[in-house]
This record gives sequence, C-alpha cells and structure tokens, in this order.
Amino acid sequence: MGLITAPSNTPVWVNVSRCKACDICVSMCPAGVLGMIQAPNSTLGSMIEVVAPDSCIGCKDCELHCPDFAIYVADKSEFKFAKLSEASKERAEKSETK
Repeated sequence: MGLITAPSNTPVWVNVSRCKACDICVSMCPAGVLGMIQAPNSTLGSMIEVVAPDSCIGCKDCELHCPDFAIYVADKSEFKFAKLSEASKERAEKSETK
C-alpha cells in the first residue's frame, strides 16, 4: 500500500470507500467544515462531505477521531489554514443539532 497523495490546494478530504458515515468527524469539527449528504448507494444512505473547505483550521480533530481512517487533513507545512471565525463556530453548532 502506497502513501496517499493529498489533492492540491485541499485542506481536508474524505476517502469515501473507507467511510461508513458514522458522523463522528462532523460532530468533532469546531469549524463546521464537514457535513452529511444523502447518498443512496452508501450503507447508511448518507455520506460525509467537505462543505466548507475554506474554513478548515487544520486542528485534525476529524482525522484523529475517525474510526475508519477515512479523513485526511493536509500538513500545516504545506497548506495555510483558516482562523476559527464566528461564522465557522455557528456552522459547527448547527451541524451538531441536526
């Protein structure tokens, strides 16, 4: 198995073939970067999607808590991440209440 190459100019990405849509990453993200979308072909009928990539702060909470190792966050030496904003915090709070 080779190393995974990050998509260029992407702070966070999901390997959907490994993801079981457990929603842990969505609830862990303090910036509301990830969300659930309808995906009829997936096991649970939904899938994780990067909904606000420009808001990623590079904390790696999603990557560290993913039980399936399906979330990847770019290295801070290779990507300039956003600062946590009020809008990001509000988006994260809304995704937790769904």
